[in-house]
Amino acid sequence: MGWWWLRLVVVAAAAVLTTIPQQANSQPQINLLNRGCSQYNASNINDFFNNLNATFSDLRSQLSGGGGRRFATAQQSRSSDPVYAMAQCRNYMSERDCLTCYDAAVSLIRNCSAANGARVIYDGCFLRYESNTFYDQTTLPGNVQICGNRTAAQPSAFNAEAQTFLRDLQLATPRINGYFAATTRQISGGGGNSTIYGVAQCAETISRTGCEDCLTVAFGNIQGCLPNADGRAIDAACFLRYSDVPFFADNQTIDITPFLGGGGIVKVWNSSSRNAIIGGVVGGAGLVLILLALYLWYHFSRKPKAARRGSILGATELQGPNIYSYKDLKSATKNFSEENKLGEGGFGDVYKATLENGDVVAVKKLDISYSRAKADFESEVRLISNVHHRNLVRLLGCCSKGSELLLVYEYMANGSLDRFVYGEKRGVLSWKQRFDIIYGTARGLAYLHEQYHVCIIHRDIKPGNILLNDDFQVKIADFGLARLLPENQSHVSTKFAGTLGYTAPEYAIHGHLSEKVDTYSFGVVILEIISGRRSNDMNVESDTEYLLEEAWKLYESGMHQKIADETLDSNDYKPEDVKKMVEIALVCTQSPASSRPTMSEILVLLSSDHTIVPKAPNRGNSFNPGSKFFVDTTTTSASTGSSNATASFTQFTGR
Repeated sequence: MGWWWLRLVVVAAAAVLTTIPQQANSQPQINLLNRGCSQYNASNINDFFNNLNATFSDLRSQLSGGGGRRFATAQQSRSSDPVYAMAQCRNYMSERDCLTCYDAAVSLIRNCSAANGARVIYDGCFLRYESNTFYDQTTLPGNVQICGNRTAAQPSAFNAEAQTFLRDLQLATPRINGYFAATTRQISGGGGNSTIYGVAQCAETISRTGCEDCLTVAFGNIQGCLPNADGRAIDAACFLRYSDVPFFADNQTIDITPFLGGGGIVKVWNSSSRNAIIGGVVGGAGLVLILLALYLWYHFSRKPKAARRGSILGATELQGPNIYSYKDLKSATKNFSEENKLGEGGFGDVYKATLENGDVVAVKKLDISYSRAKADFESEVRLISNVHHRNLVRLLGCCSKGSELLLVYEYMANGSLDRFVYGEKRGVLSWKQRFDIIYGTARGLAYLHEQYHVCIIHRDIKPGNILLNDDFQVKIADFGLARLLPENQSHVSTKFAGTLGYTAPEYAIHGHLSEKVDTYSFGVVILEIISGRRSNDMNVESDTEYLLEEAWKLYESGMHQKIADETLDSNDYKPEDVKKMVEIALVCTQSPASSRPTMSEILVLLSSDHTIVPKAPNRGNSFNPGSKFFVDTTTTSASTGSSNATASFTQFTGR
């Protein structure tokens, strides 16, 4: 087009930009709201700090890369101590102030030393890292409400208007691209006029529904601050703040009215953008100049979309599970052929599938003759589609066509653990591999029970539902029977569902379901992994001893090592290693349920260098040799409570 075009555009841009109101001088806003450190440390300190430093450097590069980025994620996950990190500044902050706030957060968070999880939250920004991915978390127990100590002028009018104002912010923000809104509202009445200033923001890696859920909780919390003149509500993935004094520049506000009537996510131009356009028009430039300047402004001022993390299929994690067509899955599995079948289960068969783009996945075809098929399908999609952890199998999508119910998972090359424990692959696993599988399973359960924002009970932990990838990394699968444990309840009463041989007595007999039911099953699985025997197989030397009963007798006689799988190389482990694993397994299967440790406590035991479990196991039960589970003879039949200890995520500790 020639140099004349370039000069024309530059002149036009200059004419427009001179009309943009300059942002008022701001501050990095490093008023500390919250800081927390995990109570657990990384195992390999050198690897951990290398990963931590790399993620902090990556985050800063993203925030200082221009384009107005105020949100970033970074991770280093190649070692045994990975680091996943997230940083976010309020969108009204300048790049300089954002980086100043971020640097302050990095400096403070380093005081957590080798803690494997930590967070720092300022008024202007937050920084968080964990040893597991948390990018899709929305809310966590211990969310924080911080209220000022000054009552607003015209308290009655302020309270009434602030309620409506905050409700509007809560509703509008999830519908705005970038999940951020800064706005104001006039308050009249009570003999004077005043202004209320408000900001709402969500992490850009969560879904719109997740943002809605988080801000709903925040709105409920922040109402407790009214009629104080200022207040804040903080949660895992959102921030809500109001005040009767300004804390952002006037030209950073937007009109949230268009977003209160519903609709999808919409791109927002803030007031500074509108002023720029109006100024260009009022300046009297010609139509061509205005159009060129508008194009240039739009092209360079567009806020980059949040970086979306790719899934195994290239799908994004900002959305729910993919919806696959039945035709595509039928073709990918070669019409569900026998040659593509990976396994058979009581609730459906699993097939290997190769999609058109070459990605390999696993497709579970639910058995519709099973009475709970529809309920299990809906339960798994609803509960697990947004649960992501390295030790939980990833649900990629689903398909429901008529009576056909299909679930699509990431493909696990080595199939289920039972093949390696007592199936055709028995003897392949070394002692270290068995320990790593036990540890990985414990991490997955700890996440479900204590680190996700709600407690999820799997209800069917067994080797057949523990999958292994090509590196023998463990992933818990099959969440069709999973149930939520309501907050502040020690257990729920429900009909039995699961697999006999892995079922806790209080649940099998009395229907009392708690997370300690999974703990019991995990203990049985430990015994199976180290012995190479099924839980319901009798000892060949005795027709009355099931695996768990034999483990108790060997423990009581001090002969733990006799339970070790005969296919193991005796030079591959020490008798003390076997003793420790047996004791942990038996601690997990104690009764009453309240005497069992939490999964995070089990992780500590597994990670400890000590070869003896601090508290000796206690049976608390009698056995029925003809049954595949304990008969509970104690008077206590349900858990009296559960610990809130966590293995990796950081508890909010208050101001």
